[in-house]
Amino acid sequence: MDLANKVREEVEKGVIGPDEQCEHYPCHFQGQDCSFCYCPLYPCLDPDLGKMVISRKGKEVWSCQDCYYVHRNDVAKDLMAALVLERQVPPDDPTVRKLKADLERAHAKRAQAIMVLGATSGAGKSLITAALCRILSDGGYRVAPFKSQNMSLNSCVTKGGDEIARIQELQARAARAEPIAAMNPILLKPKGNAVSQVIVNGRPYQDMDVQHYYGEFVLGKGLEVIRVAYDELARTNDFVVIEGAGSPAEINLGERDIANMRTAEIANADCILVVNMEWGGAFAYAYGTLKLLPEEHRRRFKGIVLNNMHGDAQCLRPGIEELERRLGIPVLGVVPHIDLTIPMEDSMTIASQCSDEERIRVGVVRLPRISNFTDFEALAIEPGVSIIYVTEPRQLELVEAIILPGTKNTIEDLAWLKEKGLFLAIKQRGGRIPIIGICGGFQMLGAKIIDATGVEGGTPQEVEGLGLLSSVTYFDAYDKRTVQVEGVLLATGERIRGYEIHMGRTESAEKPLLRVSDGKKEYEEGARSADGMVMGTYLHGAFDLPPFRRLLVEKARASPRSLDTELVYQDEVEESLQKLARTVEKAIDLSSVISERKEGV
Repeated sequence: MDLANKVREEVEKGVIGPDEQCEHYPCHFQGQDCSFCYCPLYPCLDPDLGKMVISRKGKEVWSCQDCYYVHRNDVAKDLMAALVLERQVPPDDPTVRKLKADLERAHAKRAQAIMVLGATSGAGKSLITAALCRILSDGGYRVAPFKSQNMSLNSCVTKGGDEIARIQELQARAARAEPIAAMNPILLKPKGNAVSQVIVNGRPYQDMDVQHYYGEFVLGKGLEVIRVAYDELARTNDFVVIEGAGSPAEINLGERDIANMRTAEIANADCILVVNMEWGGAFAYAYGTLKLLPEEHRRRFKGIVLNNMHGDAQCLRPGIEELERRLGIPVLGVVPHIDLTIPMEDSMTIASQCSDEERIRVGVVRLPRISNFTDFEALAIEPGVSIIYVTEPRQLELVEAIILPGTKNTIEDLAWLKEKGLFLAIKQRGGRIPIIGICGGFQMLGAKIIDATGVEGGTPQEVEGLGLLSSVTYFDAYDKRTVQVEGVLLATGERIRGYEIHMGRTESAEKPLLRVSDGKKEYEEGARSADGMVMGTYLHGAFDLPPFRRLLVEKARASPRSLDTELVYQDEVEESLQKLARTVEKAIDLSSVISERKEGV
């Protein structure tokens, strides 16, 4: 069968999307569109998509091995529709050449890169990045977020089982894109004592101290990992919106800062500087940051965004005009303060809510190495619930339920509980109020933690747990389980979903809490005491849907109080993303950083 007939056969199938049953899937990238096994544009001779190579027989042939273009869903859909309409598919037909030109007008062969950098940490670059992703997606573009290196204990698991920072998952949602490891190829998870677990392409790579990371990793493997990940996104999207880390003017790091201007160079990105107005000194932050950069980096900045403004922005006009005169870089706009239901990036920003007698007070123990604290933001949006972050035993006197959250180091945070007196205070409340452990908190609830090889604690040891469950946790391999799951809450039969992301394995004699499936197998998960007042699970995101929130509240409730348990957290986040995008779109002029490619957009 010749190539034209093969293509015609593919067209007549009319199937758009990934073929996950194919033995070769994915032959290009995860989530690829498999509608065209044989490209109807071959040989396109487009140097942006392929190159001439010497075959095994010594002949010069066109290679499109590295071309992802026709495997993008948007490109494949339009190409399929056009080919079916024309009923002409031979590769050398003039109609096909016209089709390629039409496609390129609608779908970029390589993404335009926009990079959002902050004058400081906490400038708001994460949310401005999310806003740009949603604005571009609303404009009909295919968009992906990217953060080359993130340091965060707030992570999640992709559909492919890869671990990325939670904020990149949020930005992917804003872009209406499936989260993948390439969006956050390097994730640093601090463990203490200047050591972090380094996650590379979604998988645990190695524990490194600062000297090893910056001295050996970043300018070798680190840069290569970033280049490959960005290239995948650039070849499969119209836009890539990149988030920087900290400040681009960290002159103590110099060329070792691979999260900011080195990434901008790799992506050839146009840059925006974001400054947080709430902190004061915004003009000085903007001016100082840009003046510290070398000229070749400063030229990349197309504008400044003054973010998180309280009050009337008109009072800033004289300062804005002077800043623009001194820098020669425009201020694109002033974004007002916005109240949003959005997962927080940094645990430094978490705080207790004001409570009243009508609310159920839930105490979340604020461990020194707390991770995935966004698990509890779904609880915080309940009108009948208040969250109190607990660091002292006396605070437990105020709460009607206790949550032990995830942690990057279970053994060290368990030692902290004992040192602070919280260990005994929590034990004394066992059976009196509901106590739930999530991930590392689940491990703490058990009788023992056995780290036979020093995976968790650095040296082999066996430590006493709270003993509120009979479970024993074993750390016996440098291995991490990262899966998305869904299933039922066994106490009620209601549906739940979430993800596991943990090291260690836990064995328990108690009844399981959940029955879940990871897509490959179904199994029982977690544990609950005989009276149901102590519960442990590895499931992050359990509170996002109403059933798990309802179970906690019913156990905690001393007397009937109103509670809206029908809220779905992800729906609230979606509303906030739309609000964020519309506010940013109205506040800033994006014409200098967004090149409109789609006809009619």
